[in-house]
Amino acid sequence: MGQKVMIITGGSRGIGAATALLAGKKGYAVCVNYVSNRDAAEEVVGKITAAGGKAMSVAGDVGKEADIVRLFESVDKEFGAVTALINNAGILDHGIRVEEMTAERINRVLITNITGSMICAREAVRRMSTTYGGQGGVIVNLSSMAAKLGGPFEFVDYAASKGAIDAFTIGLAKEVAMDGIRVNAVRPGLIYTDIHASGGTTDRVDRLKDGVPMKRGGTPEEVANAILWLASDEASYATGTFIDISGGR
Repeated sequence: MGQKVMIITGGSRGIGAATALLAGKKGYAVCVNYVSNRDAAEEVVGKITAAGGKAMSVAGDVGKEADIVRLFESVDKEFGAVTALINNAGILDHGIRVEEMTAERINRVLITNITGSMICAREAVRRMSTTYGGQGGVIVNLSSMAAKLGGPFEFVDYAASKGAIDAFTIGLAKEVAMDGIRVNAVRPGLIYTDIHASGGTTDRVDRLKDGVPMKRGGTPEEVANAILWLASDEASYATGTFIDISGGR
């Protein structure tokens, strides 16, 4: 396999940005996908290129199929076919109970978190699969400990979307195991990222960290290390598997 090419959805901040920076150091040509914050995405790209790596940014909403297709086509032209997809983009809304949720809110979360990841994987498989003349590759999905814990009183819709990601990871891994593609997932726990601000709880990690056996929140870099390991040849016999990055929770 020639140039290693990684697409990271939602790569301009948090876990996505940490993954992009680490991938750049490990020799990947990195595509940083973002929805609207171009400055943040370009900052990540700038750090990678300043260190001698190759990187590009592409705007696109993974909740829109046409944007996903354009994202992959842009990478085809700039770097060649993707060899590693990190399905990192995800959203949540303000913490409320299920009886207060609207269909619009639920569908918005599910379309981005589930449909977006599946369509990104579709495009990756079409390029990676040896059945279609590809050279193989790796997909790493971002699940969440919420898939196991349920997100009660706050984010049951988000937790449900991540439970679906777990099932999708297992199913796709089995489907493409003979096509040279490995599919795995990481389940972050309480991590210091600004997704909590999206849910209206900027202090969430500090508020809940005493419930974690290690008594602290995790960092985006700690999650990125697991993602890059799963994407590497060191994990060559791992597919359909999960790494919980949760401090023992």
